[in-house]
Amino acid sequence: MNTQEIRGDTVAILGLGKVGTAVGFLLRQAGYRIVAAAGRSKASLSQGIVYTGGRPYLNFSEAALTASCIIITTPDDAIAQVCERISKEGSVRPGAKVIHMSGAGGLDLLGSARDAGAEIACIHPLQSFADVESAVRNLPGSTFGITSGDEIRNWSVQVVRDLGGIPFFVSDADKPLYHAAACIASNYLATLIHMAEEIYQSLGLNREDSIRAIWPLVMGTIGNIESKGTVQALTGPVARGDAGTIRKHAAALRQKLPHLLQAYSALGILTCELGLQKKTLSPETARLIKELLK
Repeated sequence: MNTQEIRGDTVAILGLGKVGTAVGFLLRQAGYRIVAAAGRSKASLSQGIVYTGGRPYLNFSEAALTASCIIITTPDDAIAQVCERISKEGSVRPGAKVIHMSGAGGLDLLGSARDAGAEIACIHPLQSFADVESAVRNLPGSTFGITSGDEIRNWSVQVVRDLGGIPFFVSDADKPLYHAAACIASNYLATLIHMAEEIYQSLGLNREDSIRAIWPLVMGTIGNIESKGTVQALTGPVARGDAGTIRKHAAALRQKLPHLLQAYSALGILTCELGLQKKTLSPETARLIKELLK
């Protein structure tokens, strides 16, 4: 299946948040026929329709009725409800394609559409979006997790490629684990940077200066991970087996920022495993550091 064949589908986007708006825009740029876009408010519709094109709807069922391909990009908790509603109201015809873009949600969220005779899939971008503009920039080049039955598998791959993405297949059972990894890489990275920011603020720097101080270090580390991999990119006291420095860190956190100590310790214990893999940390020193951090 190629883009020309897929262009025979008419597309409705249900949910004009950041992801839905950006996906609609990129599909439209790739030549897809966006015939409808639905949102819960006139404000979101007026902002999003500029990107997606198509006729605006406040009623999701009316929008879905116009299309042979229905893309549900509402918040995760609303996907099943929206799908049940449009299926119950007759907007999902046999042979239609219905997809959602949740990272953690499985195909069960679209069970009502499957019961109505639709082909269903999940196509989830491994990417973080602060706004529509960054979503449009960052979606191309991103990996997309695809969960689908065989009947829509090739179609899903082509959609991902037309979005400029890289397809990656995830089983329905593995969706929560797949999404946990994404959260660690993105959400928890933000938390880690916030922890470092909080420590520097406790030393008298403001938020902007804290970020400015650590940003070259963060970007240098990310560059090393990209070029060398996580194990070889590891530096610092755990990699060197410097138990004395780890002891000083823990004591300082316990005294001044005790709420950060548990996270620091847990990460230090995990980091010992990387040090062992890098072979710069001996098993004996690793055991000592782990005992210190426990």
